[in-house]
Amino acid sequence: MRMSAPRRSVVDMSTHTDRPHTALLVIDVQNDVVAQAHDRDAVVAAIAGLVDRARGAGVPVIWVQDSLDGKSGTPGWEYVPELPFAEGEPVVHKDYGDAFEATELEDVLADHGVGRVLVAGAQTDACIRSTLHGALARGYDTVLISDAHTTEDLSEYGAPTPDLVIAHTNLYWKYHTAPGREAGIVTAAEASFAS
Repeated sequence: MRMSAPRRSVVDMSTHTDRPHTALLVIDVQNDVVAQAHDRDAVVAAIAGLVDRARGAGVPVIWVQDSLDGKSGTPGWEYVPELPFAEGEPVVHKDYGDAFEATELEDVLADHGVGRVLVAGAQTDACIRSTLHGALARGYDTVLISDAHTTEDLSEYGAPTPDLVIAHTNLYWKYHTAPGREAGIVTAAEASFAS
């Protein structure tokens, strides 16, 4: 990875030149997924604020919901009660870490003219990272909301503690780039919903 000076802002440079709009992707903030998540309440509150701002700006909120290995329809599979879907908002169901794999997410984004995605949710070290790469590889400007993603403590299995997983992912994505696309991070307060 090539390290360079920190970016001050994320510039829209999507390879989807015919898609000038932004969408907020909320990934897997489901009861079982975030039950033991690091800083759960603060992260869910940050996401709720992002959802409100996106709706107010007319920006699509796209919900991603994991099947949780066949637990679809159970209480643990449901989204947390603090984040209710609004009528008409797309819900993309997935079976893999990358929210683009074997789902209709690409079609949903195309239908909304989206070339730039803001990413929030869980789990940082799995579905968040996979979806960040999936979006960038498919030509999207891909912005991680640095204080609106979380994961559980998997340190007993050799992983770093969740705070370090989150910090490392933020550092890593802050400097990530690809030809014709921008990656980067912003805080929830800094997130721009302008197209």
